[in-house]
Amino acid sequence: MVIFVDMDEVIADAYQAHIDIYNKEFGAEIRAEECLGKEFWQCVPEAHQQSIRNHTRRDGFFKNLKLIEGSQEVLEELSRKHDVYIASAAMEFPQSLREKSDWLDEFFPFIPWQNRILCGNKHVLKGDILIDDRSKNLEPFDGRSIMFTSPHNTHVNTFERAHTWQDIADKLL
Repeated sequence: MVIFVDMDEVIADAYQAHIDIYNKEFGAEIRAEECLGKEFWQCVPEAHQQSIRNHTRRDGFFKNLKLIEGSQEVLEELSRKHDVYIASAAMEFPQSLREKSDWLDEFFPFIPWQNRILCGNKHVLKGDILIDDRSKNLEPFDGRSIMFTSPHNTHVNTFERAHTWQDIADKLL
């Protein structure tokens, strides 16, 4: 099987990074549970929303993301049995290309550079499974679409869902 796996909100916790940066810079105490069904920028005062949107343009943002729990172990096992590719729409933030590649080298060295697709549009992906947190990527995919739970997508119910990497293991291993 050919399995494509998104990065942000699937193996790398960008949502929590936004919260952590915002809370530190604005002295706030927002928690992810307060933002269910929303993008994080929708959870802050309008005057602060542009600041949130600019986080992803900062040097180091993608390099310093924390792992989604269980992702390393399950992906390593999947990569022993299947063709696993990391597919990230990195061109939206061109400075992220190096940071994402370095991050993958550090945390997922068992996925070689040849299996990393840092692209602009995921509609070109052709394979068996796509694990992603965004409807816009899952809808056009011709194979099996699995939505990985993130605070922003908790109210979406049109896709097969995985809340954790253990759920992925149960479905695919």
